[in-house]
Amino acid sequence: MPSPLISRLTLALTLTTVASASITGTAAMASPTPSGPQAVPARGAIVSAARSAAFSHAATTGLTGLSGLVATDVMADRNGRQHVRFSQTFRGIPVVGADIVVHLSSSSGYLGVTRAADKAVSVPTVAAKVTTGQARAKAASVVSNGSAAAPRLVVRFHQGASILAYQVGVSVGADAATARSVLLDAVTGRVVSDAAALDEFISPKLESKLLALGERARPAKTTTAPSFAPAARRFVASYPAPAVGTGASMYDGTVTLNTTQTAASSYTLTDTTRGGAQVKNAMNKSLSESSVFTGSSVMTDTDDKWGNGTTSDTNTAGVDAQYGLTSTFDFYKKTFARNGVRNDGVGPHGVVHYARNYGNAGWSDGCWCMVYGDGDGSTFTKPLTQLDVTGHELTHGVVASTAGLETDYDSAGNQIGEAGSLNESLADIFGSAVEFTTNNPTHAPNYLMGEQLGLAQGFLRRLDHPSLDKLEGAVDYWSTKAPSTEVHAGSGVSSHAFYLLAEGSGSKTIGGVSYSSATYDGSTVTGIGRDKAVAIFYQALTRYMVSSTDFHDARTATLQAAADLYGQSGTEYAAVNKAWAAVNVTAANG
Repeated sequence: MPSPLISRLTLALTLTTVASASITGTAAMASPTPSGPQAVPARGAIVSAARSAAFSHAATTGLTGLSGLVATDVMADRNGRQHVRFSQTFRGIPVVGADIVVHLSSSSGYLGVTRAADKAVSVPTVAAKVTTGQARAKAASVVSNGSAAAPRLVVRFHQGASILAYQVGVSVGADAATARSVLLDAVTGRVVSDAAALDEFISPKLESKLLALGERARPAKTTTAPSFAPAARRFVASYPAPAVGTGASMYDGTVTLNTTQTAASSYTLTDTTRGGAQVKNAMNKSLSESSVFTGSSVMTDTDDKWGNGTTSDTNTAGVDAQYGLTSTFDFYKKTFARNGVRNDGVGPHGVVHYARNYGNAGWSDGCWCMVYGDGDGSTFTKPLTQLDVTGHELTHGVVASTAGLETDYDSAGNQIGEAGSLNESLADIFGSAVEFTTNNPTHAPNYLMGEQLGLAQGFLRRLDHPSLDKLEGAVDYWSTKAPSTEVHAGSGVSSHAFYLLAEGSGSKTIGGVSYSSATYDGSTVTGIGRDKAVAIFYQALTRYMVSSTDFHDARTATLQAAADLYGQSGTEYAAVNKAWAAVNVTAANG
């Protein structure tokens, strides 16, 4: 498909050294220079200026007299430059796939736009020919024994075309793991797409392959036996009250947990220091997306010493889940001043012991929470509560809150498309960064994903040499096949570019793990360090990526981000260009 960002990011932006700070909404990494933030207008004033600029520059923003804008995020850089993310409406109907980011100067002058749609949104009518009842019945029929929720009328823009459509949630019973999101043409009734609502760590394609291979994963055990220090005596005037407990993790040794004391001998896995981050117990029930978290039980303990490091204690899964949720929360807050998945101060939520024989974990937009199964009893025999699993999946929530990168589907229902591959890649990139920032003493951080799953190849994916993953068939370099490549395999392109940017090419050992990263063009890439690489990719995600961003767009976005943070003439900017060329993503082949 054509590259949207290159044609739609208006390069009126002056590439100067800036750094970023938050107003509300997404924040970027702290400034590499000592200068502090300038005074910036209030959020409402910035949104108003961006909206006016967007309509005044309709030729570049793609708006018409029938367009409307809904602000979803507001960001400001330390030099006062502003960025406002909008979703569109058409004649009052929400539009999917035509989001924009308007870029303004410190004085609110128009600098440019990043567009997801390369044409103006337009449909001949917003009056559906298919009734809501017909749409509900049609959507339900897509899934055996499916039950459909109330349809939502939208305008869908995709690959150059706008259609009037219904979005319909479909489930089989009350089970979030089977929930689907079906898109129907509201004029013809044709099924446009049928997507899984739960973004799972183990893809359906991989599940099938592992079953066919008869592989039985053997998850790594914690390297240290659980040990609990005597609990300090607490004097509490009233309950509930913040407390600090310990947990025997299944994968990461003994960990500290911030909990809540609700009575003299009763504690819950609720962390009030991190926006109420909480893990609940589904008690092996299947629940609907909307009730996964609210319908699960609060996890309790009598002495604030949680779990025993094995599955024999139901609280052990809660320990790993809470450790992963809070470690990911800490990573985003400490690194980018991002206060929660939505950057709204709300801590992440999770549910363990979901359903029976559910060998997976995933992020649900429906409950805005993590869902962890106990294993399927065949391939996976333990809960998928590893730290990088949680870091990966919560990052999908961050992506959903920012660029909203969309996955496409082929005729066989496989997840494809470069935007979807980039989504999976960013989840791996930041999931790995969570490990490095957490730096657990019993499990050295690395650039491997799912290395604690116990798979025979020793990992699920890896960032330095993606094609060593033979299970998902990940690729090292971009080719014209990228748009039709399954997203977990296609993620290798940008994951490899990130690794090269951070660590460089060639063979090396980091934290006891051997890496070997080659380049498409035979070049030698010198890394700029993980911290700078992470900052650049986050700045690109939050400021310059939109729902249709592909790999060439991502190159442009990260170059702009590098210029923002370190200057266009800096080593970092040149390294970004070299890293993308090393995975065959260049201006010439875009």
